[in-house]
Amino acid sequence: MKRICLIFFLTACLLPVYAQISPVIPSSVSVAGASSAVMNDWSAFHNPAALAHVDRTEIAAQFENRFMMKELSTKSVQAGFNTGPVNVGLSFSYQGYSVYNEMIAGLGLARNFGDKFSMGVQFDYYTAYFSASDESRYRGAVLAQFGVASTILPKLTVGFNTFNPFQTNIKTEFSTRRIPSVFSIGTNYAFADNLIWLTQIDKEASSNFRFASGFEYTMIRELTVKLGAYGTDYLIPCLGFGIHLGGFHFHLNGELHPLLGLNTVANLKYRF
Repeated sequence: MKRICLIFFLTACLLPVYAQISPVIPSSVSVAGASSAVMNDWSAFHNPAALAHVDRTEIAAQFENRFMMKELSTKSVQAGFNTGPVNVGLSFSYQGYSVYNEMIAGLGLARNFGDKFSMGVQFDYYTAYFSASDESRYRGAVLAQFGVASTILPKLTVGFNTFNPFQTNIKTEFSTRRIPSVFSIGTNYAFADNLIWLTQIDKEASSNFRFASGFEYTMIRELTVKLGAYGTDYLIPCLGFGIHLGGFHFHLNGELHPLLGLNTVANLKYRF
């Protein structure tokens, strides 16, 4: 009982921190979560326009350990398929534990228009599990994602995406579970083939702006290092690295919140 009370207390404390993006949405592998304009590494539930740049079948699994508590962890899987005129993506995310959990299943469609402009849309089914003395059941809702990206200069890409733009919520007999509605715009500037600078601004419909920026440097073909930060109420530093061995790509990112502690993300992807 004490453990359950502790989880609920920490979850309540985390609500202002994650007002921008729901914990059930997996973090991207880009530094500081600045993925809106990253087209060469698709992350499910972020900009679906990146799916248009998947040139071969790929699968990935990800585990996010929020502040060293398994009850707050997020687990996700995704698969992208190049089918010719339209690319297809499948994704699934699970966050929580037995008493309360949330899930999203997504189907994405995206197309690349001449390598200068790409567009994607994703349809998600979001469910939350409510456990109470009188009933225990899942409640769900269908929502959408939309994203575009354009290379406006040879070294500069701009991306825009939105999660739940129509502000769909889950309604029960006694309450309404609000699903975040997030709008994001970002840039990707390539100083060189092995050094990029990412920026992003996020706005949740009822929350403050989130600002993110970072650099990703590919030291050698097999190793990428990442350094950045994002801020809402606090400035949160972010570090990470990526290892690329043939078709295997492994990313490990970490961020340090000044009050809540360490948050880590591990992602393993294989491109056939």
